[in-house]
Formats: sequence, C-alpha cells, structure tokens
Amino acid sequence: MVGDAPSAGAVHLVAAGVAVAAALAVVYALDQPAGAWAKRLRSRLLLGVPWGTLVAVGFVIGVYLFVQSGLERPNRPVVIPFRAWSYLYPQGILWSGFAHASRGHITGNLLSTLVAGSLAEYAYGHFPRESGRETFASLRTNPYVRAFCVVPGAMLAFGVVTSVFALGPVIGFSGVVFALWGFALAHYPIGTVAALTGATLVNVVYETLRAPVEFAEATPSFGPPGWANIAIQGHALGLIAGLLAAVWLIRRRARSERSGGRTRPSRSAVVVFVAVLLFGASRRLWAVYWYLGNDQYELYRGIGLAGLVVLALIVAVAVAGRDEPFRPTRAVSNPQTLRENIASVTPAVVGVLLLVGALAAVAGPGIVPNLVTVDDGDLPGDPVEVEGYQVTYAENVEDQVVSVIDVEAFGRSTSVQTSGVIVGNPDRQIWTTAVSRGNLAFWGYRAVDVGGTGWRETVWVQRTGWVAVGGNATYRVDTIHDGSRSTVFVSDPASAEPRLDGRTVAVAAAEDGFNLRVTHEGATTTAPIPPANESVTLHDVTFVRDGAAVYAERGDSRVRVADRERYEGRERS
Repeated sequence: MVGDAPSAGAVHLVAAGVAVAAALAVVYALDQPAGAWAKRLRSRLLLGVPWGTLVAVGFVIGVYLFVQSGLERPNRPVVIPFRAWSYLYPQGILWSGFAHASRGHITGNLLSTLVAGSLAEYAYGHFPRESGRETFASLRTNPYVRAFCVVPGAMLAFGVVTSVFALGPVIGFSGVVFALWGFALAHYPIGTVAALTGATLVNVVYETLRAPVEFAEATPSFGPPGWANIAIQGHALGLIAGLLAAVWLIRRRARSERSGGRTRPSRSAVVVFVAVLLFGASRRLWAVYWYLGNDQYELYRGIGLAGLVVLALIVAVAVAGRDEPFRPTRAVSNPQTLRENIASVTPAVVGVLLLVGALAAVAGPGIVPNLVTVDDGDLPGDPVEVEGYQVTYAENVEDQVVSVIDVEAFGRSTSVQTSGVIVGNPDRQIWTTAVSRGNLAFWGYRAVDVGGTGWRETVWVQRTGWVAVGGNATYRVDTIHDGSRSTVFVSDPASAEPRLDGRTVAVAAAEDGFNLRVTHEGATTTAPIPPANESVTLHDVTFVRDGAAVYAERGDSRVRVADRERYEGRERS
C-alpha cells in the first residue's frame, strides 16, 4: 500500500527548515562560541529567556481571544467597544491598548514585540548590575520579580497610559511596542536599527510556517493611503516615553558606576542621532496628516520630517550629552537658587528637559477630546438598535469624532463631513463611521460587529443599486439583523444620458425596490423596474429587463438606459 504523497507546502517547509538548520550549523562552526552566546544571555536574563516579554505577549493574545471574541472568529474580532473613546467610558480606555482590529494587526504588533521587547528586556536585565549586590537581597533585585512582575507590569501599565493620552479612538499594542523600541534605541542605537530587519525576518518565518506556498493574483482594493492608517501620535508618545525611561536608567547606572570607580565608554551623539532618524523614517514617524473628511487626507511630509530631525537631535543630546556644565567656571557644586541651577546646568540635563517637553507636547492634545461626551440624540435615518447600539447609514453628516473639538489652523478645520455606516452608543461614548461610503460601494456588503467583553452581535449592511447609463448610481442601503431587513438610506434618483423623442429617463431607488421614471412634456410616470425577461411601458416607451441591464425601446430604437450596480470587491474575492 502506497501512502499519500506529501503536500507541496510540507515539502517547501522541510526545505526551508533544512536550509535554516544547515546555515546555523555552519555559522556556529565558524564562530565556535563554546557556549559564550548562551552564557551572555544567561548573564542578563533568567535562563536566557525574555520572560517578561513573553508574559506580556500572552496577555495580549488572551485579550484578543477571550475579551474580543477572537476565539470565535479569529479573523474578525469585536473592535468598536474596545477603542479609547472617552474618559467617561473606562472600559475602552482599559482595553484599547491591548485590543486589536484584526489578526494581521495583532500579528504584526506581537512579532515586533518579541524583537523589541527582548532587546529592551536584555538592556534592563533580570539581575542587578552593581558589583557586590546580592541577587535575592530584595524584591527589586530578585530576578524572578523583575522577569515576571516588573517587566510585564511596566509594559501593561504603559499600555493603559497610551490609551489615557491617545488622540482619537485608537486601538492596539503599538504604543507599547514603540516604547520598547525607544528603550532599546537609547541603549543599543546600532543594534536596534539592525533589529528592525530582525522584526521583518521574524514575520517572514511566521508567514512561512503559516503558509509555505501561497497563491495570489492581482485584485482591486479599497482603503486609505498607508500613512493614514498610522496612529502617529500614539507611536510618538510610546517612542519618547521609552527613550525617556532609557535615558533615566542609563544616567542612573552611569552615576553608580562612577561612584564605584568604573567607567563605561560614552555614547556617540552622531550614532544616536542617525539611529533615531533611521528608525523614525522606517516607521513613518514623518507621516503628519490632516483628515479632510469623506476619505480624504492631506499629508504634511515636510513638517513631519522636520519634527523627526528635531526629535533625533533632542534624543542625541539627552543620551550622549556631557554631564559637565556648559560653563564650568560659573558652575556651583551644590546649587541652591534658580540662578545657580541655571549656571550649573549640563547638556545632558537640557536634553532630558527637552525630551520631557516633547513628551508633554505629544501627550497633551489627547486630554481634552477624551473629556467631551458624544451627542445623546438618535443617529440619522431609521437606525437598527442592538443592545444599546444604533447602526445606520448616512451621507455628508458631521463627523462627531473629528469634530469633537472645533479647531481651525492653516486653512483647515476639524469640522468635517463623513459618509458611510455609522455606529453610535451614547452610554459607551461611541460614535464612529464603521464602514465608509467608498468601502461599502466597493464590496456591496459589510459586517458590523458590536458588543462588549465576551459577546458580539453582527449587523450586516448591504448596498444595492442601479447605474444610469451616462449618469450616476442610485442605491439603497439595508441593514440585516436577526433575519430582519430594514432600509436605512435611499439615494437620489440618477438620470440616464439617452433621450427618446424628447423623453428623459431616470432610475430611482425606493425602500421597496427600484423604479423607472419617464418625463415627457412636464409629466412624469413611474413604475418598478421589471423582473428579468419582462417589460413595462411608460409614456409609450417600453423598458425591457435583460439580465442585469434595462433597455428602452420605441419604434426602431433600442438603447440601454441602466445597469445593475457591480461591486469589484465581491466579484474578485
């Protein structure tokens, strides 16, 4: 009996595994570390493992699976109730730093966490660095406490902090990830920049294990530009906070080493400056943009690049600045007054103060919007209600998320319009455009998941329409929940370009279907679009339904006047 042949995926996976194992064996033989690699890891980490990073990763996975109901649907977790909507909705503030919008979102963040977290945890270390200090002398020096409590506790605590100071309803662990990168960047500038490619390698390995062979084809897509999906304020907040924590630790350790008669080579300002620039550019920290409403954005790349350069300069001064005063002759060893403190200030202190100022400048704008409540009124149209949520569709209404604080600057305003599927819940301070008008037009239908911790309800939203030849589309939007369908939006009629003996033809969406309208000599008659292979006559014009098209016939003339709306995303998915 002959067994089944191995699949192509298994063969490719084995080939990749053999190549990796062989390459590692050759490198090991060339380097001949004789246990030095493991010894170095164990000198900084308990058993050589970044336990704190793994604990934090496990916690985030648990939130995705059990809080967001990702265990039920791994590719479509519940997202809306777990964003940081307002201080008046503490549940969102608590979970938003750990929740994620999709499987791809959490995968990317956690793979980066494994790399950046391991590097940052190695820099912090599980063992005390002071000579003569007993490892188990106190909780602060106990490696088990540092590995399983201090490190993951700091990560999770900062996850909440990023939500508290977030500008807008953010979601994701990326604020913590950037804090880890910042912490590592201050300790190992060159190593951290190199580790960025390591994060890419980890992702490649993960995707290889998940799908060694993958088929793909060119498909249409819909979505905002990539830089508009970046929560740049949250990323900058995390990066600066991580850098600040690292600078404090570096300076503290340097003072301890000097008091113990030991010195460590100083860091190069040029290396730190270039490393921060390279990191910021690769992570698109230059992507400063303004939302114009209705899926339109304006990118200020020049301002973003200037801000990145200034930040890199501040970090270089804070990390590599001298501890000697600017003017040693005027410095006072034990300053008591403001003038004496100013005279004794050092470049390092100036850098730290500027870094604190940068952190305040980034965090401050997120406070006031989180104090404002959303409108308690009903949403436009006839929304469907689900456990306190309202789901509807509207076009060109004020975006209550962006317009929560009325700000005008450089000819732009936060008072913008939005169109699409709108979800509201006043009790949770939620108001959001869950699906944009363009997204729904691209796919034809979308699922909107509402819910809370451990539960979800799904409302399907469907767009159906007809396109007038030479004109626009007319469409209606329905919601479907628990088998009940209701129409929540009907667009304006669309006029066809062809005219027959002075007669104009229009297609109009209605709650019960779609109608044809014929206007002649000031009089308008209306009738539903006929079923397939049937016809209807209006003002002596016969309209014939032929599949997904409607033709108008009068005498010897026959022209197409309307086509059923097509949805690219649905056709190619």
